[in-house]
Amino acid sequence: MHSRRLLALPLVVGAAALALTGCATSSTPSDDSSDGTIRVVASTNVYGSIVETIGGDHVDVTSVLEDPSQDPHSFESSAKTQLAVSKADLLIENGGGYDDFMTTLAKSSNTEADLINAVDVSGLDSGGSDEFNEHVFYSYPAMVKLVDEVAKRLSDLDGADKSTFATNADALTEKLQDLESQTADIARTVDGDKVAYTEPVPGYLFDAMGLDNVTPGDFSEAIEEGDDVPPAALNDTLKLFTDGGAELLAVNEQTSSPETEQVQKAAEDAGVPVVGVTETLPKGEDYVSWQQANIDAVQAALTK
Repeated sequence: MHSRRLLALPLVVGAAALALTGCATSSTPSDDSSDGTIRVVASTNVYGSIVETIGGDHVDVTSVLEDPSQDPHSFESSAKTQLAVSKADLLIENGGGYDDFMTTLAKSSNTEADLINAVDVSGLDSGGSDEFNEHVFYSYPAMVKLVDEVAKRLSDLDGADKSTFATNADALTEKLQDLESQTADIARTVDGDKVAYTEPVPGYLFDAMGLDNVTPGDFSEAIEEGDDVPPAALNDTLKLFTDGGAELLAVNEQTSSPETEQVQKAAEDAGVPVVGVTETLPKGEDYVSWQQANIDAVQAALTK
């Protein structure tokens, strides 16, 4: 499904851009590039974290979205963000309709930076289906491919530090493969436990764990697109918990609606564990620690 999340932003080119509300960034690139660092702008701190892990001191990363309390739906750009994009050597976006604001920023800033599209790198979107789940950052095999691509692009920009990028990428890949192994181990024990979510944010993680998503498609699609939930879909979703049809509910902590609150309450009233998921890194976490916490939370909920 193509999410409304992070889709478009109000962006005024030129002096009027100074009036736009700013979103937190992890760093501000220097006007002087003589320090030799590679300036990278990532759409979210999920990708910013991966770049920082691979590039270390050789990269200066700006993450457009990094505040875990921020509602991605209300994202607005700033002149500061546009300036960062205009000076970037490398851009990283999720793609798949998830963060189209990066395309808008790139066009308005006339940047010549290379672009990495995580969905394209993942190879998961084989046919451009409307049902495609663009939250590829919950797919560890996809992120292994992304790590390799980031290391290659950084090496193209800074050949002198190619060995450092390769070493860091190998170490990160090993950690991602460990996450894959954990989910495979869980899949051998849960035997298709039925789960639900308000939006398909953790869909790839659930698949890797061998879980059976029973969320009515009309419900999750309406929530994701910001549309009215059909009454029948809402009733069917509520019945998952009143009738014991789901053993876990995952809730996107960064967005909410009366319908998602109603579903969460139904799960809690029925004693069904509720696990919160996010689309950006919580403060103080890197990609691996964030995903480890997600695995641990889901596993703990399923063993209650």
